[in-house]
Amino acid sequence: MWGLEYFSFRDLWSPMFLVFMMAIVVLYTFVIGPWRHRFAGNEPVSVSRQLAFVFSIAVLYLTQGGPLNLLGHLMFTFHMTNMALSYILVPPLLIYGIPDWLWRKAFSANFWRLGVFRLIMNPIISLGAFTLLFSFYHMPDNHDWIMTHLAMHRFYYILLFVSAMMMWWHVYCPIPEWKRMSNLLTLGYVFMSGLLLTPACAMIIFASEPLFAVYNDPQVWVKAMGYCVSGDPAALLSKFHGPSFFNLMSGKDDQQLGGIVMKLLQEFVNAAALYAVFMQWYRRERAKEDDNVTDPIAARRLNNL
Repeated sequence: MWGLEYFSFRDLWSPMFLVFMMAIVVLYTFVIGPWRHRFAGNEPVSVSRQLAFVFSIAVLYLTQGGPLNLLGHLMFTFHMTNMALSYILVPPLLIYGIPDWLWRKAFSANFWRLGVFRLIMNPIISLGAFTLLFSFYHMPDNHDWIMTHLAMHRFYYILLFVSAMMMWWHVYCPIPEWKRMSNLLTLGYVFMSGLLLTPACAMIIFASEPLFAVYNDPQVWVKAMGYCVSGDPAALLSKFHGPSFFNLMSGKDDQQLGGIVMKLLQEFVNAAALYAVFMQWYRRERAKEDDNVTDPIAARRLNNL
């Protein structure tokens, strides 16, 4: 399917990365289970949180080391799908899946209280950092250069993920006293995050010609493929003559579909985030009203109105 049958098990599943991600899940299981008593405030972790964590790790593996990663080198549509899943869907699930007492322990060292980290974690800077990194990456020349230089490719993807975690932290901050925005500002923050990525997606969707050489120039494509498949990448070029062998669409159509997929997935996740933040706000306000009604003095005041 999509030409995956031409690649080896190692190319498709990246066994070392698979073992690493499985080790993370095993470590998480021990930390929230047998080792939980070692942490302060070690409340049990709900099944929904556990499932969110495992699902986020599975998606991250599939997009960065599994078959979706390889497909992302064959078709731009899958590349943008991986972008959306890795940096829009995974971070909020990961933040939700890790319990607050573990986050407290992770950031308990005095090192994290330095002013530079408080500045970096300013909501505006966090949002701007991810937006700029994402938009810079998808400028055609930058994208092709990063995709064909392995060390920079890995570094940039890690940087993107960290900035995405920083951005989503302000939306789903698991520790109430660390939250730096009101619910109303958080709603505006989520809306702005979608708005700021629109120009990059629009550039991709409405371009009059294919922009990215990695998906259209066989020589550039085979160089990028050399980092994700075993063996001599030149053999790929002699056998398949370029990425068009694996793509049923033209380069322009593939590019447009990729931009649309990215924007739709982002809007879907943002809509879910807006709903979650609004409902959290609504429940908090209802709880305050209920507390006031149960207070005898407040109840008499309400009756005298």
